[in-house]
Amino acid sequence: MAEVIFTLLMLVMLQAVLGFDNLLYISLESKKAPLDEQKRVRKVGILIAIVLRIILLFVLVSVIEYFQEPFSFLTGGIDDILKFAFNGHSLIVLAGGGFIIYTAIKEIWHMISTEDLSHDIESDSTSKRSKSANAAIVSIVIMNLVFSFDSILAAIGLTSDIENSTTAFIVMAIAIIASGLLMLLLADKISIFLAKNRMYEVLGLFILFIVGIMLVTEGGHLAHLKIFGNEIVPMSKTTFYFVIAVLVVVDIVQGRYQKKLIKEEISKK
Repeated sequence: MAEVIFTLLMLVMLQAVLGFDNLLYISLESKKAPLDEQKRVRKVGILIAIVLRIILLFVLVSVIEYFQEPFSFLTGGIDDILKFAFNGHSLIVLAGGGFIIYTAIKEIWHMISTEDLSHDIESDSTSKRSKSANAAIVSIVIMNLVFSFDSILAAIGLTSDIENSTTAFIVMAIAIIASGLLMLLLADKISIFLAKNRMYEVLGLFILFIVGIMLVTEGGHLAHLKIFGNEIVPMSKTTFYFVIAVLVVVDIVQGRYQKKLIKEEISKK
């Protein structure tokens, strides 16, 4: 029993840590929905995602070997230029990473190309809120599943020492539900914070971009992808969190320095 409880606590912590980038995506994606629908979009999207995570967990437990086995028709290469052996896991991670990179770049480009930011905040007709509530929910659910794929596989690995498979499944399901409820609790707070501090949206989008890079490198590694004989190495979680910490510190220092410069300009006038 003690081992089961310890494993459950570890799983909840793992899901919470891995859920940070997911929360960021949910907060940014929900802003594309109409203003009065954003809160509902976040809640419904997360609740549906929790249910689908449980279903995904059941599927992965049953057919996990099929996701790890390379597809024969997607295995091969081009001389010494490119070699690959794609499996289900690698394709899902690569697709998710690619989509996140595309989303981050698109939103960053929108920020620097928009001439009137105040109009962009007030208007629901701009591209920032061009999605319907249901479309935003679908996007949140799909990306939630992409983010959860690796965390579920990690959970399966952590519970491998539990002899009873039913107990292991229940432990993983409880951890998924607990992390989902935590996301439900924090999603609105993060969205409100970003709404009040719009300058941090840029930081959030660059973090999302790095998340996409991390997923793409991981997907390339899972696919045994080699380019000119060089194997794709996945970005480690330690490197990821270090880069995030550096970005946050730089953003804080730059913000304070900018305020100091503004005060000096005002005092000179």
